[in-house]
Amino acid sequence: MRATRIVQKILANYEGETPGVKANLCRMLMHGKLGGSGKMIILPVDQGFEHGPARSFAANPEAYDPHYHYQLAIDAGLNAYAAPLGMIEAGADTYAGQIPTILKCNSANSLMSNTAGKNQAITAGVDDALRLGCSAIGFTIYPGSDCALEMFEEISAMREEAAAKGVATVIWSYPRGEALSKQGETAIDIAAYAAQIAALLGAHVIKIKLSTDHLELGEAKKVYEAQGIDIASQAARVRHCMQAAFNGRRIVVFSGGAKKGADSVYDDARAIRDGGGNGSIIGRNSFQRPRAEALDMLGKLVDIYRGKA
Repeated sequence: MRATRIVQKILANYEGETPGVKANLCRMLMHGKLGGSGKMIILPVDQGFEHGPARSFAANPEAYDPHYHYQLAIDAGLNAYAAPLGMIEAGADTYAGQIPTILKCNSANSLMSNTAGKNQAITAGVDDALRLGCSAIGFTIYPGSDCALEMFEEISAMREEAAAKGVATVIWSYPRGEALSKQGETAIDIAAYAAQIAALLGAHVIKIKLSTDHLELGEAKKVYEAQGIDIASQAARVRHCMQAAFNGRRIVVFSGGAKKGADSVYDDARAIRDGGGNGSIIGRNSFQRPRAEALDMLGKLVDIYRGKA
């Protein structure tokens, strides 16, 4: 399989990386219905850990089965499938080589008290990713949390090990914690800051949320207003987040968030496309729908990223 010029151009932005890391990035970028386009759709299924099984899967009981998610990602022609250790292990042999996988190496849960601090436990490592044939590790950081510095140090060490062993790194950069208001978690200045932090930590692929036009930090607000930074539309905010990710030199995919109407999902994808983002990482908005409906939605998202819808 020969990498397209678009993919070769993206890979050229990763100047300090080993051939192994670039090969795994290429593997994800060239796979599926968007293969070679520079766009990506990834299926993430870590919600059972984060929210609990019923909240995650009761809406579509077939989704309790890890094989369901592998097959959904394959049949939809997605670029990759991301999940924690147990989910990946549960289908690693059956689906070996059929879709690139991302091993989510840390996780939180909804059983912790509100005073525990926003943090995640490390639940898997680079050697697990190698054993299971994964293309990348995934890791969540919480900029804005009192635990953020510890999380930065954890992913720095894990990313160094992964790169040395030829495995790519995907960072979920989700602002939350004691330093931020609820509104601030999706503020544009905070979203751009989250993208920048992930890029500076060495992420090969960055996952962030779509943002609002709210500005959380007073000092940042002064700069946004003085410089006339365009944050009026979702596409403009995506474009600004891409600037924060080394002016588009890093792959950035945007979270789909909680389940919502199909039209909203499509509007988000168009904004990501028009703002120069690399794609979507969409979980609950796909697997909480009946399989046929999910496949239809994911097919339309492929068309959107190909500029056909």
